[in-house]
Amino acid sequence: MAIRSALHLTHRFFGALRQGDAGDEETVWALSMLLPGEQVLWRQMSGADQRHSAGVARRVERSLGAEASRPVLAAALLHDVGKIEANLGTWARVAATLVGLVVGRDRARTWVDRPGTLGRLGLYHAHAEGGADLLAVAGSDLLTTAWAREHHLPPDRWTLDPVVARALKDADDD
Repeated sequence: MAIRSALHLTHRFFGALRQGDAGDEETVWALSMLLPGEQVLWRQMSGADQRHSAGVARRVERSLGAEASRPVLAAALLHDVGKIEANLGTWARVAATLVGLVVGRDRARTWVDRPGTLGRLGLYHAHAEGGADLLAVAGSDLLTTAWAREHHLPPDRWTLDPVVARALKDADDD
């Protein structure tokens, strides 16, 4: 598991170094899957996060076929939307990830109310909860909101249909 996680993080890092968003065609497709309030949030995501989320959504669409409803695809597109609250660039995200590995993600999440850098690191590690809150305010479907909150939890704590949740998790591979 540690090797798989390291490979995923390495892939995401090098992808984050590439400039630009998801591209015109993918952006139009992604926005067509989102409610107006969700579109506002997705547009605030970094280019790297938009590219990643569009890839996740496309893999979910291939995996689930007709079962890939709009809320499911929105869940794929917006599972990491809470990261916008931390407002961290690529190098700061690398540092945040390393801090999380050293002190633990649970401890880092407790820093959300701290001022400055520690607070931003806390927001980054609490992106699942923060994203779910943003999506609830944006009027997202309960499934979309639930997956944002649960996407880092173990499978026995998922509340979504197990087939849908597994497709979302496998497509994200983090």
